[in-house]
Amino acid sequence: MEETGQTVQETPKVQAEQTGENGKNVGMPECETMELIMESRSENEEFARVVAAVFASRLDPTLEELDDIKTAVSEAVTNAVIGYRGQEGKIYLSATAWEKERLFSVTVRDEGVGIRDVEQAMEPMFTTCPEDGRSGMGFSFMEAFMDRVEVVSAPGKGTSVTMKKKIGR
Repeated sequence: MEETGQTVQETPKVQAEQTGENGKNVGMPECETMELIMESRSENEEFARVVAAVFASRLDPTLEELDDIKTAVSEAVTNAVIGYRGQEGKIYLSATAWEKERLFSVTVRDEGVGIRDVEQAMEPMFTTCPEDGRSGMGFSFMEAFMDRVEVVSAPGKGTSVTMKKKIGR
């Protein structure tokens, strides 16, 4: 890939090792994916949570499971908006639904200021913006409402938060 100053996020695709007679994947989980790019504006937090919930609905979750997903996505998008420190930028939302495994995965990514110490940032009550009245509970809420939360970040390069939830235990 050429150096163009652009960051490219590749979405992993599920590829079949074999294709059966009916054209369906054999030996690999069947999944559907969705991607959305939006401006880093706080008004888009509601839009992102609704899009994620509607996409997750293909797995027939309970209302509680949908609320969990919406809350976690809201927190991740809010953090992404904050990550731009008032500057313009893009927030990338991608989701995958594995029907057979009944697993929902959502990633919220930004190209903002990044997080210097992810472990510290994930501690309850830690905030980099106390002057804005932030409670520092975003990652705690994500962890409480989702089964798994993975945060990858680097100063000056942005942050990627991937959250997974098993639907219908």
